[in-house]
Amino acid sequence: MKARYSIAVKTLAGWRSVEVLATVEKISEKRVCVLSVETIDDKTPNRNQSRTGAKRQQFNGVYFAENEHGKIKNISSIEILE
Repeated sequence: MKARYSIAVKTLAGWRSVEVLATVEKISEKRVCVLSVETIDDKTPNRNQSRTGAKRQQFNGVYFAENEHGKIKNISSIEILE
């Protein structure tokens, strides 16, 4: 299944919220497990990703994508796409 949800990423300017599109697996009626992150703010995760193009908004998208792998999410807090 695919799901969309928000995570916080650390930038030079502080913590910022970004949208994540991930592949998830249902493990119970109310919970899913994240298998992989496909996009962060509609871009493939890379090391020098930026929210606005400004250097102070850069973050390591690969790190945050790998950090999400294996996390358990409540279905009520995410948007299931398929």
